[in-house]
Amino acid sequence: MSSTPVSSNLVGDVWPAASPAENAVLYGHVELEPSGAFAARSLQTFTMTYTVGRYGLDDTGAIRVVFRYPGDGGKLQMDAPAAPNYVTASASNGTSLDLTFDSYGHARPWFKALTAQVRGGCLREGDSIAIVFGDRSQGSPGMKLQTFCESAYEFKFLADVCATGLFAPIPDTPVISIVPDEAAVWKAVVPTLVGIGEPFYLGIKAEDRWGNPSGNVAANLRIEANIGVEGLPAEITYGGSGNRSLRVDNLSVGEAATVRISVFDENGGLLADANPLIVRNDTHQAFWGDLHGQSGESIGINTAREYYTFGRDLAFLDLCSHQANDFQVNNAFWQEVNDLSAEFHDEGRFVTFPGYEWSGNTAVGGDRNVYFRTEGRPIRRSSHALLPDRSDIDTDSPSASQLFEDLADEDCFVYAHVGGRYADIALAHDPRLETAMEIHSAWGTFEWLLTDSFELGHRSGVVCNSDGHKGRPGASYPGASSFGAYGGLTCFLTNELTRDAIFDCVRRRHHYGTTGNRIYLDVRARFDTPSRLFDKDPAAFPDTGFADASEAMMGDIVWTSDDEVEFSLDVRSHTPIERVDVLVGAECFTTLRGYGEDELGGRIRVTWSGAEYRGRGRQVHWEGDVTFHGAKIKRLERVNGWNPEHRFEQAGDNKVLWESVTAGNFCGFDAWLDEGEAGRVEIASNIVTGEIDMAALGLDPVILEAGGLGRQISVVRLPETNPCLEMKKTVRIPVAAQGDTPIWVRVTTEDGFNAWSSPIFLFREGTGGG
Repeated sequence: MSSTPVSSNLVGDVWPAASPAENAVLYGHVELEPSGAFAARSLQTFTMTYTVGRYGLDDTGAIRVVFRYPGDGGKLQMDAPAAPNYVTASASNGTSLDLTFDSYGHARPWFKALTAQVRGGCLREGDSIAIVFGDRSQGSPGMKLQTFCESAYEFKFLADVCATGLFAPIPDTPVISIVPDEAAVWKAVVPTLVGIGEPFYLGIKAEDRWGNPSGNVAANLRIEANIGVEGLPAEITYGGSGNRSLRVDNLSVGEAATVRISVFDENGGLLADANPLIVRNDTHQAFWGDLHGQSGESIGINTAREYYTFGRDLAFLDLCSHQANDFQVNNAFWQEVNDLSAEFHDEGRFVTFPGYEWSGNTAVGGDRNVYFRTEGRPIRRSSHALLPDRSDIDTDSPSASQLFEDLADEDCFVYAHVGGRYADIALAHDPRLETAMEIHSAWGTFEWLLTDSFELGHRSGVVCNSDGHKGRPGASYPGASSFGAYGGLTCFLTNELTRDAIFDCVRRRHHYGTTGNRIYLDVRARFDTPSRLFDKDPAAFPDTGFADASEAMMGDIVWTSDDEVEFSLDVRSHTPIERVDVLVGAECFTTLRGYGEDELGGRIRVTWSGAEYRGRGRQVHWEGDVTFHGAKIKRLERVNGWNPEHRFEQAGDNKVLWESVTAGNFCGFDAWLDEGEAGRVEIASNIVTGEIDMAALGLDPVILEAGGLGRQISVVRLPETNPCLEMKKTVRIPVAAQGDTPIWVRVTTEDGFNAWSSPIFLFREGTGGG
């Protein structure tokens, strides 16, 4: 991993024109002790010493230490000497210093700012200021480091020596390395769909409690499969050399099957179940990608090279793309993005796409992702907001409508997404380019983006990505900051792993998205009479071709004369399936389960979900407790407890205390009760309160509505154990006489993940679109 800070000249820092050596003499220099590598989320103490340069440091002048936006280290504070993250500062000549911390006290991406301002004196050349982060002298346990790894974590230091308000960066900014902690959780990954006899891999890794792949483990592992797998070792040695993952290649299965592989420790303890692998000869294979994330050259951390390396080697992705905010991408970095995309691209193994995030404000259309088939294409930015060089500003696309116009002749595709700025698809949308909506990322879950598109007559598919800022595409944990969700993944259904095949897949919407798990999902519509399956959206391409069809897969657009169709689904998971909601447009047509009312037991699931609103401040901060009156808790398990520092504990024998963050996604817990049939559930939270009679709990949840954007608490009864790992169902669904009938599904697994198919779009003879 790199130990050099990511070059800040890519993000538009402004300071006096001087060489680093000149700045060191004039503005001073800084040192940090200790240096080296430190475990993620560990408690540490660092002393930063600034030695004043030739200019001195004037009265009301200041020094500042800034940290990157994604960092989720403990919030620095000066008020509680015995608490974590206590910071002190002192001047060698005794001059008074005012020490303040502001989470938005400096320019992007260095939002977090600790400032020490001189009061009632000055410092001369050779004087010094010592800042102690995590000062333990009065009982503080130290400074909490961030939850994710960073090869060059910067204490970026600046000085306003003349009290002008202009802070000059001091050269040789101090850095440390943040490395994984001890392994806590094991993961096993295989492909989802391969042909009979075709080679596949098994990927294994161990993560610390914050999701960082860890090399701090050595183990003798046992590998077992439910059927014979050619080339699969019965035992394998993991780790011992600092490697953070292991990949076993050239495995194969010689018959059609659903393969389930498990990893055990040497004593037979289960460590991980891999996702199911479906082996059959098919026109499609399944390839997993995360096409949306950033690195330290823009708003994230680590380098773009480290970003791609993580996605390929530690997240076991099949395809990936880097998506920097355009207003932070200068021409040199745009060239580097293209160079890296070309370097990492390896058809059949790891496909990349050069691209960027068009980051216009919602008022002009909102966030879009742009992906090119080939390198060397021009970047059409939303603005030059953080770019000092404006010589090419005339190439900007300052609105989403202008972007689509400027991309009309480009070989590219576009996603709409919800990040800091949400996409306004009513204001701008081009169905020839924008074929998918990103409805889940680390920012949260946004089904409303897709259901809005139905009302507007759009025909868009479903994608999910991480939009990660922590350098972990494909395995993006939210950490301890404002991100409340695990990053998403998209499964692309196509015949081969090439750029051309993925482009065709995206343009046909043959893909589904998940909140990070790798389930198998297939949905089909079958017709009673011959129907027309279009090559492209006939509303956008009136002259497109079509073929007679008796069935359609996810993403297809079909013109039919049938009053109703047979809709089938096939879901296979490595964790139990709680339910599958069959959706028609924005409405739930029916809910399918692998169990019935008579199989419900004393397990009660309580979940909370939703967002405040659509914009940047959408996170809901939940705090509450649940009391099971008339029953005792036998067992308790958290669902989507992404932040292990958030409160989740049992109080007494019948009460649960909890806190978490949601942004359209859901969190919660399961409680197994000794008396689940009688009594009542009392819920008290900072958002909503209520009581529910346990006797009223059945298959359908009882909902406490809480305003906002889908804020609610849900309580439902589940079976004591749920063995449903596969579900195959068929339902009849009517086709609307007018307009589109979009049919899609939402899968919920018991471990808290969702998956959504791209809709099948049906319309009737004589209606619009054909």
